[in-house]
Amino acid sequence: MNTRVATAPRAIEVQRLKVIHQTTYHYAAPVDVAHHLAALRLARLPYQRVEEQELMIAPLPASHGRWIDGYGNARDFFSITGSHAVLGVCSTAVVERAVPAVPTVGRDWQELRDGLHFRVGVPYDAAAEFALPSPWVAIHPELAAFAAPSFPAGRDIIEGALDLMRRVHEHFTFDPAGTDVETSALEAFKLAHGVCQDYAHVMIGALRAIGLAARYVSGYLLTNPPPGQPRLIGADASHAWVSVYCGAESGGEGGWLELDPTNDVIVGTKHVTVAYGRDYGDVTPLRGVLQGGGAHTLEVAVTVMPMEEAV
Repeated sequence: MNTRVATAPRAIEVQRLKVIHQTTYHYAAPVDVAHHLAALRLARLPYQRVEEQELMIAPLPASHGRWIDGYGNARDFFSITGSHAVLGVCSTAVVERAVPAVPTVGRDWQELRDGLHFRVGVPYDAAAEFALPSPWVAIHPELAAFAAPSFPAGRDIIEGALDLMRRVHEHFTFDPAGTDVETSALEAFKLAHGVCQDYAHVMIGALRAIGLAARYVSGYLLTNPPPGQPRLIGADASHAWVSVYCGAESGGEGGWLELDPTNDVIVGTKHVTVAYGRDYGDVTPLRGVLQGGGAHTLEVAVTVMPMEEAV
């Protein structure tokens, strides 16, 4: 067994952040009835303490419920029964984010892969679900071929994952106009242009294509304005990254290592986690079923700032 220590940036051990996520839908015709599902509440994790969070919805819902889904994510379901031409949903939260514990003992990636296979009489590893294909992330030979240089025989899973992250980062050109939310991992890989969702999907697809388990993580990222410039409220965006399974005995947070291929970094205190899933479809911030409405336009404004700037 090889030993590999993965270390997240530790310039700041704890960040206390305010996150504001405003979503506004404008409908071309009145909506009579709407049922919506939201994944906007921040995850409560050993290294992420949610001090407060409020979800404001306008018009006021006729019913509003909360529950925890099968992946452990906090969900909101609400229904609006009055006629409306605009829907506004604003999530405001204060969170204290520490450096996540990371796996410190890496396993041979092939041994880890083989352990995810179903075998009669052997305990099931729940991480195996994240080695299977999903709606946005098909298992494809082209993605397996892309992963191969990062995973020669006998390589440590942590070393391979870090190398693959670097190569995904180098493969892509960040381009907000290059893809949309429906773009699959394979399509994004061939385009080599896209946003954080695409970087994450491609890395997940490459890992799954060689039999490894990886999760899609939705959240936010604290960014800094240019020197001498004020922080622009609403100018940030949702973010996404990858959680790679390194084996439960590897240490860290259940053996998972979180990597951000868009920025080629190990996830740290500037990242804020919302939800985990197989791909974007499991953690879509807001979706719904409507009666009426017709065409619509969507406006999203996200702000992530240190709490000292928020007071």
